[in-house]
Amino acid sequence: MIRRSGEVQAERPDRAVNTELRWLISARDGAPNFEMRKFTLKPGGRIPKHMHPDIEHEQYILKGRMVIGIGDKEHEVKEGDAVYIPAGTPHWYMNNGDEDVEFICVIPRREKYDTVYVGEC
Repeated sequence: MIRRSGEVQAERPDRAVNTELRWLISARDGAPNFEMRKFTLKPGGRIPKHMHPDIEHEQYILKGRMVIGIGDKEHEVKEGDAVYIPAGTPHWYMNNGDEDVEFICVIPRREKYDTVYVGEC
């Protein structure tokens, strides 16, 4: 299967600001173990502090720079950086720059996974 990002309908993630999400490969496509998402944070975009008790994340920054909070630490990440967020770890995202930030996020496939919001970024 080949999926072109521009052909996938963009969604607005819950509670996010100036952010788009595209499910590139998901359970709907028959993927048995992992799902792949592409996020775009426009300038001023943010995803509030949240966690997933049973889901880890692997992410790769495709374009731009942003700040990610992981646990109680802040990290500036840029194009070419890889990020790992363990299950149960609070995290958030903020694009304070002038250009879009794009990143890939790979998660284990689950029938349902919980998102617990734990404050603002």
